[in-house]
Amino acid sequence: MREFRRSLPMSLLRAREAVMRNFIPHLREHDLSPQQWRVLRALYDTAQSDAPDIEMTTLAERCFLLMPSLSRIVQFLDKRGLVKRRISEHDQRRSLISITEDGIKLVNLMAPQSEARYQRITDAFGYGKLELLYELLDELTEKLNQGAAEQESRTELKDN
Repeated sequence: MREFRRSLPMSLLRAREAVMRNFIPHLREHDLSPQQWRVLRALYDTAQSDAPDIEMTTLAERCFLLMPSLSRIVQFLDKRGLVKRRISEHDQRRSLISITEDGIKLVNLMAPQSEARYQRITDAFGYGKLELLYELLDELTEKLNQGAAEQESRTELKDN
């Protein structure tokens, strides 16, 4: 078995923690958790793409959150007036979430400091290396997802 320190999950967690140390103080200043910020950013991007809202299940997938956690986050953000929730006209079982004007204002207020933190990370690590890291992580994700999908297909064929 490989050394614990050199396991891929641990290396990714260490890197995530190092990156998040740059952002968490800024999020705390605005009474937000990293997960709440992730939801606001996803909803902000959705609003920027001319889509007024997004289904909860899609939002959960996009933000890599479990539905119970997302439900609590949406409830918190709704109480703050940053998001709103409504029932789908086509399917009463589905909730649609959108960012409010106050939510957009908060994201716009936080954006310059967030970008400054990204710039510090870029300065410390190097633009080229950071871009390469993005590419490698995207490729790793794609290859592992592709492998998982192929494995699922083989399993389904065996079961039939």
